[in-house]
Amino acid sequence: MKSLWFFDDVNLFKVLCPHKFKAYKTSHDFDAYKKKDYIYFEEDSANKVYLIEKGKVKIGYYSEEGNEVVKAILTRGELFGETAILGESKREEFAQSVDNKTSICPIGVETMHDLMRNNQTFSFKIYKVIGFKLKKLERRLQLLLFKDAKTRLVEFLDELCADYGYDCEKTGDKVIHHPYTQKDIASLIGTSRPTLNILLNELKEENVIQFTRKEIRIHKNIA
Repeated sequence: MKSLWFFDDVNLFKVLCPHKFKAYKTSHDFDAYKKKDYIYFEEDSANKVYLIEKGKVKIGYYSEEGNEVVKAILTRGELFGETAILGESKREEFAQSVDNKTSICPIGVETMHDLMRNNQTFSFKIYKVIGFKLKKLERRLQLLLFKDAKTRLVEFLDELCADYGYDCEKTGDKVIHHPYTQKDIASLIGTSRPTLNILLNELKEENVIQFTRKEIRIHKNIA
């Protein structure tokens, strides 16, 4: 299994969290959030970076028409608010817990800069993560703008396969164990939950996939 935080078989959460550094451990706490609690709003001061210790966080913004646009739904071990490292002074998005037991590790920007100055390898990995996330976001926004809902779903399944998929030894199918609900997936591809359900069932009838609540199987002749 791969995620944004797994590079070269190193879990960066273990490297980054200030609990791992004696100089920061005594003054550092995790923050707890329930479902629908906001970690920050658009226009808030951007003075921290956040790591998800457990739970899920939705990143998004509101269009001029007042519609919510979901940019990402992040899970355990992932980073958000990282544009503060690059000099952003105010948030251009909101971050909201979508789980009842979300635990966040907040890191002040100055603390992050100190850690990066003192460890060149660590600094490189952080910039690598940021670059990877920006490319992924750009691709998702292009999908939302230029592709129909079914194409967006198929390409999202490809993305899920790259992040969470593995080959079934018996059948050769691609098996994906993922952390998302159908509501999460619908938000990420910019459609409604009923429409997503219709599209998933269409792909099932076409013998492209089989799916349950937390597993999607892409058949060998398609994968």
